Amino acid sequence: MNKTDLIEHIAKTADISKAASSRALDAIIGAVKTTLKKNGTVTLVGFGTFSVGKRAARTGRNPRTGEAIKIKAAKVPKFKPGKALKDAVN
Repeated sequence: MNKTDLIEHIAKTADISKAASSRALDAIIGAVKTTLKKNGTVTLVGFGTFSVGKRAARTGRNPRTGEAIKIKAAKVPKFKPGKALKDAVN
């Protein structure tokens, strides 16, 4: 399922227009991005939790030359599924 399919599904399920469901989805995604940028977490009970993790600096290898390269530390988005989502999948 891609974003367009998700917008159509939201519009059909919530009985709203595709334009309204697109704005709603964009608002949700924007809120999650903004919160994660501030190192916050977003918890949707039953669905899961979005958070920010830290990846340490490390040494890697250039696959083409085999030369060692330094990879900088980074913040990465993480998602931990909730119990209801895990149960729905299994």
